Amino acid sequence: EACKFIADQMALKVDKLGRDPLVSVAMTTISSKILGTYGTFFAEMAVDALSAVKTSDFRGKARYPVNAVNILKAKGASARESSYFTGYALYRPFTSPAMKRSLKSPKILVIDFDITKTRMKMGVNIVIDNPDELEAIRKREMDISSERARMILDAGVTAVFSTRGIDDVYVKMFAEAGAITVTRVPKEDARRIAKGTGAALITTLANLDGDESVDASSIGSAELVEQVRLSDDDIVVIRGAKEQHASTVILRGANDYMLDEMERSFHDSLCAVKRVLESGAVVPGGGSVETALDVYLESFATTLGSREQLAIVEFANALLVIPKQLSVNAAKDSIELIAKLRAYHSA
Repeated sequence: EACKFIADQMALKVDKLGRDPLVSVAMTTISSKILGTYGTFFAEMAVDALSAVKTSDFRGKARYPVNAVNILKAKGASARESSYFTGYALYRPFTSPAMKRSLKSPKILVIDFDITKTRMKMGVNIVIDNPDELEAIRKREMDISSERARMILDAGVTAVFSTRGIDDVYVKMFAEAGAITVTRVPKEDARRIAKGTGAALITTLANLDGDESVDASSIGSAELVEQVRLSDDDIVVIRGAKEQHASTVILRGANDYMLDEMERSFHDSLCAVKRVLESGAVVPGGGSVETALDVYLESFATTLGSREQLAIVEFANALLVIPKQLSVNAAKDSIELIAKLRAYHSA
């Protein structure tokens, strides 16, 4: 009965109220934390960042995945210099300074193996009689990885993100072909990039025929990949991902402890805004819902002629603990405030 009353009488649809309630929800979440002293600055940033990653599930219902909002922390500067932009960013530079600083409409390949000089596996020995054959073996070891790099380029790939390393000789090949490479990408970031761009995180180029090839379905795309300077580091930004939009928030602060606390507070506000956007409704705060329920349930209890009436009245009185405690925390007279609230809701 209480839930039905809240849904029918107290809940307000977010789409009719506009953006202001979302900012208020985020502001309420961070008001008692480290970000509360910056007014609506971070509250508006949280709403913008989460609204940018809107997606739909298989039922067509709107979803706002919090993990699609990437949070980067950079030491130095004031917290008010924190910023937000649409796109996915990671703390890795391009592998070579000779590569372009930005690349439009890139074809993205995400790999979970290195492109280095091929070495024989442990325990494999080659016995040779002619010393000239040793040089041929070394050349072949170089050529195997060169063929893989050439195969990737021939498939139309212009941006390679690797969770491992790429030797300088192969980096030079990619740079001369106008492609960009990013190495030592954390696994979690690699998975997000693959999911967002429509690519696949591949662990090998081998196919079912026993050969090596680059499957076109494992190549993703985006609108732009660029390298941007942030504080003392270079970051790579992917904008306009094909499958899932992403947004990045760059938090600035004095030291690591402050940045960690800022991240926790900001994440809390993102989760609160997500709940409001996905449920599509909000209710008033400050103990007003509990007071309204108390008044409603006391009148509802009088319609019952059994001992259930006593249980409902006790439950209604218990709800008043919340507004009482809120008023005590604010150093106000709880008895007077509760009386006024009950009078307003009874009117």
